[in-house]
Amino acid sequence: MSKTEDPIQTTGRRKTSVASIRMQSGTGAIKVNGRDFTDYFGSLSLQNQILRPLEIANAVHSYDVTAKATGGGINGQAGALRLALSRALIEVNETLRTQLKQEGLLTRDPRMKERKKPGRPGARKRFQFSKR
Repeated sequence: MSKTEDPIQTTGRRKTSVASIRMQSGTGAIKVNGRDFTDYFGSLSLQNQILRPLEIANAVHSYDVTAKATGGGINGQAGALRLALSRALIEVNETLRTQLKQEGLLTRDPRMKERKKPGRPGARKRFQFSKR
């Protein structure tokens, strides 16, 4: 890390979730909203999704991460945290950009929930049609 004293701050978004992180050199502790990330994200698949950028960079036990995740659900927050970690790793080492880009970890997922239309029960749902 070029600036050992200064923590790196980045933000990631997914759906309506926002994750802002502070990353600095350390032992590999990841805290989300004051809790250990394994407690916050109970599912092993979500934990692996979050650790993927660190695994690619071979830095799982190199940085301490403090994250604040707000909005959306647990899946959206995991995706936001993954994007924020990827962006922070690029600030540390620019050569990781190609590897992270190939894995698709630097692209913000643009998919959002479709809005509800007026006069309808949902985004695409229609009221039941009765011929007679």
